[in-house]
Amino acid sequence: MSAIRTAVVIGGGIAGPVAALALRKAGIEATVFEAYDTPADDVGGTLAIAPNGLAALEIVGAADAVRAVSHRGDRQIMSIGRRMVELPGPGALHVIRRSDLHRILRDRAGVIPGRRLISASDRDGQVTATFADGHTATADVLIGADGVHSTVRRLIDPNAPGPRYTGMIGLEGHSTAEVPAPPGTMTFAFGKRAYYLYWPAAGGGTMFGINLPRPAGFTTDDWPALLREVYGDDSPGAELIAHADQLQVNGPLHIMPPVPRWHRGRMVLTGDAVHAPSNSSGQGASLAIESAIVLARCLRDETTVERAFRAYESRRRPRVEAIAAQAAKINHAKVPGPVARALLPYVMPLFLRLAGGTGKTLRYRIDWAEPVR
Repeated sequence: MSAIRTAVVIGGGIAGPVAALALRKAGIEATVFEAYDTPADDVGGTLAIAPNGLAALEIVGAADAVRAVSHRGDRQIMSIGRRMVELPGPGALHVIRRSDLHRILRDRAGVIPGRRLISASDRDGQVTATFADGHTATADVLIGADGVHSTVRRLIDPNAPGPRYTGMIGLEGHSTAEVPAPPGTMTFAFGKRAYYLYWPAAGGGTMFGINLPRPAGFTTDDWPALLREVYGDDSPGAELIAHADQLQVNGPLHIMPPVPRWHRGRMVLTGDAVHAPSNSSGQGASLAIESAIVLARCLRDETTVERAFRAYESRRRPRVEAIAAQAAKINHAKVPGPVARALLPYVMPLFLRLAGGTGKTLRYRIDWAEPVR
């Protein structure tokens, strides 16, 4: 039986609350601390929960709430010019505003805001977190679920890599223009100068997302004019931008390179703090949810902290790094040249099948009841 009874969780985004919910299900007391004083309800845009991520949310009792406020994408189409290729895959994507997902998880897990971690120390078989406001919290383990700019990652390994800019800025919005696609269809379009995606909006018009290639630090005072220039030769890209009535700049898109150390002593990483694949994977949130739950299982079943952390890393590292590597390759196709554009309709479906992105990845399920050992 596990000797772990308490956990301090750093980060109130996605992985942190999920980890707390799963730990409590495992009989471990968990408290979540968040650096910011107020919820980030107006930032972050939308994200997709894949079938494997939704199945994981079932374990912590949050799947129905996600279904209730998300847009269901039952069909995925890849578009290059006038060519359309349907992408096979089991199950639907659930597109949800990041703020809605945070609220759902936060309401269930409970989060103590305004506690920015500055240090942590192991002593007498426990770990103590110290926050910028002078408060401390002590538990058997400390879980870093504090995103790509993780403080816990630096405490575990001062030489750990940080996030890398993908070379793309994320934007999204709504257009009054209508696209000739039935409800529930998501189209991933490779434009002449940049990639974008779109789907019919529930209330009319079209929702769209953009990955705009630009150097680090780029900004402009006139995003609509820039987007009209970039997508002016694309259809329906030009129409979507011309009739856009909402536009949100989500900011630079980052990935996490492989992290050498996932844990040290009584501290461990999960979610984006240790693996943040490119959004090309469509798996960022889903993998974070999975890892948080697998970590809780390992802490439930293993007899020591070290054994639990090793079991967790051995189960998660191969999966998340393989998906991240394949997503990085897809990134290169988001600004294709003429030859690549001609080959994409034939190469991409096969590539996605081989990568597991439309099969094994989405069918992955966590068996909560099965003992880790």
